[in-house]
Amino acid sequence: MQTQRRRFLRRAGTFAFTILAGALPYSLARFMAPVRRIDPTQQLALPGALPDWRAFRAACIGCGMCGEVCPPRCIQFHRNDGGLAVNTPFINPQVKACTLCGKCMEVCPTDALTVTPREKVNMGVAQIDRAGCYPWIDQGICGACVSACPLGTKAIRFEMWNQYRPVVERGCVGCGVCVEVCPHPSLPIRIVNRGQGTIVQHPV
Repeated sequence: MQTQRRRFLRRAGTFAFTILAGALPYSLARFMAPVRRIDPTQQLALPGALPDWRAFRAACIGCGMCGEVCPPRCIQFHRNDGGLAVNTPFINPQVKACTLCGKCMEVCPTDALTVTPREKVNMGVAQIDRAGCYPWIDQGICGACVSACPLGTKAIRFEMWNQYRPVVERGCVGCGVCVEVCPHPSLPIRIVNRGQGTIVQHPV
């Protein structure tokens, strides 16, 4: 009797172990893609994205269609750096910026992206570090950011009394083209949350 009971317990244990071992890869899938800390200025939301990151992550199904239709190929996807955000899209303007063509919003099959006029897009706002920008420290002329902006002077213009010093305007939607074309090695212009302002504040 005891022998039969031991045999039963052994088989039950083996069966339970097999079930757990089979389910383990799925239950740990998210942990196999741990979150890696990356500068948020290198992970911009797509145009028309839900403003709440958790809502966007929940709505996005990771189909990749936004990346397929993107003309400048600026859309990247979280892979083994994303944790719960695996396969969700983002834009790194230091690599390739958004041109506000709107195709990603049009093709998105879910509510993750909503068709939005490019003047109403909110990906952030450009912030300039005047301590590093060539014209602002009188180390030469540039104007690349102003010349390349897809929204023109509504978003960024030259200072009234100096035709080369850039000034970010309210019309900036944070597409990141200015970041992509900036020739300075330290990239004194970046995209940040609107609450952070358009000028880097250094401690006095």
